[in-house]
This record gives sequence, C-alpha cells and structure tokens, in this order.
Amino acid sequence: MARRLLALLCLACTAGWSQTALADDLWQTWQAAQAHDPGYAAAQAQFRASQQKIPQARARLLPRLDAEGGVEHRQDRSTHNFERAGNRQQADWALRLTQPVYDRAAWKQMAQSRLVQAEAELALEQARQDLMLRVAQAYFDILAAQDTLTALQAEQRATTDQLHSAQRRFELGSATVTDIHEARARLDLLAAQELQLLNSLDIRRDQLAQMTGRYPDTLSQLPAGLPLPAPEPNRIEPWSEQAQSANLAVLRAQLQSDIAQQSIEIARSGHYPTLSLQAGSSQSTTQRFDEARRGRPIENTVGLQLSIPLYSGGGVSAQVEEQVQLQQKARFEQEAARRQAIQTVRAQFQTLHSGLGRIEALEAGEASSRAAVEANLIGYEIGVRINLDVLASQQQLYATQSALAQVRYDTLMAGLRLKAAGSTLSATDLEEVNALLARPPESSAPAPSSSAGSQTE
Repeated sequence: MARRLLALLCLACTAGWSQTALADDLWQTWQAAQAHDPGYAAAQAQFRASQQKIPQARARLLPRLDAEGGVEHRQDRSTHNFERAGNRQQADWALRLTQPVYDRAAWKQMAQSRLVQAEAELALEQARQDLMLRVAQAYFDILAAQDTLTALQAEQRATTDQLHSAQRRFELGSATVTDIHEARARLDLLAAQELQLLNSLDIRRDQLAQMTGRYPDTLSQLPAGLPLPAPEPNRIEPWSEQAQSANLAVLRAQLQSDIAQQSIEIARSGHYPTLSLQAGSSQSTTQRFDEARRGRPIENTVGLQLSIPLYSGGGVSAQVEEQVQLQQKARFEQEAARRQAIQTVRAQFQTLHSGLGRIEALEAGEASSRAAVEANLIGYEIGVRINLDVLASQQQLYATQSALAQVRYDTLMAGLRLKAAGSTLSATDLEEVNALLARPPESSAPAPSSSAGSQTE
C-alpha cells in the first residue's frame, strides 16, 4: 500500500513536466539542458548584455547631433492699472553638432569595453562547462541511486529466501526461532532503507528535470566491469601547468585585473583637458501681434571648445585611489584563482587515480564477498554457521556492490572535473563518456520489492 501511494505521489509531482520522457543517454540529456537550464540561459543573457559595452563606449567617440525647439507666448502689462502694453510670441530652435577631438576618458573606456566583452565570453564558456558538470553529476547521481536500490532489493530477496529457509529448518527442528526473528528484523530494516532510497531517487530525478525541463524516465547505464579510462597525460605536472595558464577562472581574474587597471586610467582622465569640435545652427524670432516683421535671421556657428579642469575638491584624486585599491584586490583574487586551479587539478587527478585503484579493490572485494555468502550458506545448511553469519555476509556483498557503483561514477566525474580545471572540457568529452553507457534491458529497471508482503507469511 505504501509503495502504491508513493507511486501516485511521483505521478503527481511529474504532472507539471512535459509528458515526453527524457532521452535515455547522457548526450541527449546535455542537449536538453542547453535549451532549458535557466542558469545557463541567464549566463547567455548576461553575455548578450555585455556585448553592448563596446557600442556604448564607441558612442562617446562619435559625433552627437541634438535638436531643440520651443515656442513662448509673452504678454506685457503696465504697472499702472495693469494695462496691457503689448503681446508677443517667441519661437526658438537650434541644431548642434558635437564631435570629440580629444577625450582621454572616452578612449580608455573604449579599451576597457573590449576587455569587458572578452571577460564575458570567458564567463559564458565557464557557465557552459559548469552546466556539463552539473548535468553529468545529476545523471550519475540517478544511476548511483538506482544501483543502490537494485542492490538493496537483491538483498531483500536474499534475506527473504533466508527467512523461508529458517522457517523450514525451524519446522524440522534444526533451527531456533531466533533465526526467524533475525531475518524478519533485517527485512524490516531493509524496507525502511528502501523507502528512503526511493525518496532520494525521486529528488535526484527532480534535480535533473530542473535543468532539462522534462522528467527523466529510463537512463542509459554504465555496464558493470567496464574499464574506465585513465587521464591523458597520466602525469600531474602537465595538468598543473595547463591550469595555471588556461583555467577559465584564472583567465577571468586576469582580465578583471586589466579592467581594473583601465578604471584607474579613466579616473586619472579627470585631470586631463577635453577638446571638442562644435557646430550649430539656431534661430530666435520674436513677433508682436501689432507689428509685422519680415525676414528671420539664422545664426550659424562653428568652433573648438577646450575644457581644462583646475580644481575638483579632491574628488578625482579620491577616485583614482579607490580604483588603485580595487586593482590591488583584483590582483590578489587572480593569485587566489591560480592557486585554487592548481589545488583543484591536484585533487581531481588524485581522486581519479585513487578511484581507478578503488575500483580494482572493490571488484576483488565483490568476488570475495560473493564467495563468502556461498560459504556461509553452505555452512548454515550443515550447521557450522548461524543465520546471523549468513545475513552479515549478504549485507557485506550488497554494500560492496553499492560502493563499487558509486566509486565508478565518482571516478568518471573526477575525469570531467580534471578537464574542466584545465579548461579543456568540451562536448566531445561528454560524447566519450556517453559512449561508455548502454541502454538497460527492460527487466533491469528497479522494481517494487515483494519483501514487505513476505514478512507476514
């Protein structure tokens, strides 16, 4: 009954998502995430916004044309009895053209805008690589939860068989009722763990659906016993050098330091004069109602305007000092990014190598645990082992299987993160990982366990 209610809850949770099941491999999941992930869409919008920095800076170097116009009606009255002395109407218009000839701040802002756009491109690529890692992590989290659930359900079936064996032996007088209680207690614990795993699996599916916009159905799995690739090159030194010179966070920090340097130059431009070419055409006409005038003079002007700052109350100097300190901050952040990149590379490289070694050890441990289960079953039948020994060996086997599945996914993620730390992660790497996956057979999907019903038999 609890399983049926849980299934109905899952259907209710997925009602808001598309009814089309998610494609069942990592590559198609990545393609869907590119189109639907809100975080990546926000990064793309930020990049498009940053592309407008150059046109904005260029506008300060190009001519500016302004047009003005106005109409005014004026009435004059005498101070004696407020008698109207006359009415007149004034119309004004002006057309002004301004072309900067020398504006140091505008040129420095133009140079800064190019750096801002370059930094925005790196930010977008960093967001793209981050999306790859998030998609792969969410995908493997689901597979790990499924593998753990599969191992637990296999342990449930084995424990149920052991319960039946203990019941038969108790009826024959060759076992005690303690054996039955131990098996039932273990089944109760496994049933509680199963509910927890089912909830964890639903949560992880929801996390992937947030990135893809569709609820995942059946996902391609990593075949058991498949060898995982080692890093190439298989030495830490090239990866460290790559991270120091090409890590996206390091490159962004370097550009941010350069942007801060341009901000210093822009602030210092407050001490420099500006020169601009100005040309204009204007007309101001006044017409009295009681006097007609002919001819409308138009005033045309052209010339250079020089503006020299003399004293600003110390504001410019304060702005320069502010930008100098911000530039120092950017330099320290650049050094921190470089050190973090090296540390990340070393950690992921060691995790990858350690994972490959742990896989070999756990595969050997799985074989040994399986042999131990068989030996304990035989020993229990002949009376040299007790029921608790059998249950413990079964628990050890399935715990080893779950740990083996988890470390394989962690090793794959370490390889992807290692490439991301060196800024070499690309869609090709996801394709290579996707090539390791295989479509699961229909019968391999985790099925509801019948152990809850068997406990009452």
